[in-house]
Amino acid sequence: MDPLSCTVMPYAWGSRTAIASLTGRPPSNGPEAELWMGAHPVAPSFVARDGVRASLEDVVGRAPHRELGEVVVRELGPRLPFLLKVLAADEPLSLQAHPALEQAHAGFDDEDARGVPVDAPHRNYKDRSHKPELLCALGPFEALSGFRRVEETLRLFDALAVPELEPTLAPLRASPDARGLAATFRALMTMPAPKRAGVIDTTLAACRRPGGAFVRERALAVRLAAIHPGDIGIVSALLLELVHLEAGDAIYLGAGNLHAYVQGTGIEIMASSDNVLRGGLTKKHVDVPELLRVLDFGAGPAEVLRARVVDEHESVYDTPAREFRLSRLHVRGSIRRTTSGPEILLVTDGTATANGVALAKGGSVFVPATTSSYTLEGDATIFRATTNLP
Repeated sequence: MDPLSCTVMPYAWGSRTAIASLTGRPPSNGPEAELWMGAHPVAPSFVARDGVRASLEDVVGRAPHRELGEVVVRELGPRLPFLLKVLAADEPLSLQAHPALEQAHAGFDDEDARGVPVDAPHRNYKDRSHKPELLCALGPFEALSGFRRVEETLRLFDALAVPELEPTLAPLRASPDARGLAATFRALMTMPAPKRAGVIDTTLAACRRPGGAFVRERALAVRLAAIHPGDIGIVSALLLELVHLEAGDAIYLGAGNLHAYVQGTGIEIMASSDNVLRGGLTKKHVDVPELLRVLDFGAGPAEVLRARVVDEHESVYDTPAREFRLSRLHVRGSIRRTTSGPEILLVTDGTATANGVALAKGGSVFVPATTSSYTLEGDATIFRATTNLP
């Protein structure tokens, strides 16, 4: 087992206290948005092997069959297929979606053929992988996830009563289904700038009116406008479902799900990919035609996942993703687990040892495939990340 030395990503939307508290440090002077655990080339974790410090990316790259196991290499390739994070949001992230695997293949190959540099800011596809992800809340957590049920969305806009929005809403009123939703979203995203400013202003004025329904959704629109003035994402976010999670609740975000984490701290696991198509609330590149091509306009409600009990010590969050599986372990005394591939263990409460390796709160270890089983001892809550292969 290898204790991990991990990178904290200082994105502007991050908390100054959450990750610091988890890892036993005083509050940070700047934002700390994500703690990355894995072998992603942007910020790989580091391990010490035979007294030599090396990135986990290099360790896996030198001996993928040993570190990942034959089955993982055969089915998912010679790199660690998942990335585990602690995500701590004080401000909302951008609206974004991720492509399906076939879309990622086609998009990457197309941009390559057109000579778009992989590191170009306007490039959509950085690799040929999809990016399903799961977020498990460590406490109260707010997220926008997928399109709200059409009847509820129409009720929201009826309550706002913004005449300037009616031409945009006309396709949805005429066809209250995925087709109408796609047409209305397209109309919002392609609205000319002069008209856009007026629509945003009148929508915000309606959101600020006291009383009425959809209080949380209206308050979020006002908050988004303070952070991203003039961004059409302020209005398009009103089409999405605002989901509240409590500690232990989770949401799975598959291909085409338009989403944005709003506020809170959670454990996030995903396929190791950089493919993000943004839909607003950002200064980064927004490719509207490509976003529209990958979005899933099926309406909610969003499913809140609860962990399925495996045994008295472990509960797992079931998803269709092959690249990852996330479970939560409650260690009280001593328990033994067997492995079927690479794992990362993260302690979020208490202290423990893993095969004798000490783990404090916020500490993590990489378990290579050559470790067929391990013993956990202590009093701790531990998140266990591995692959989801049979």
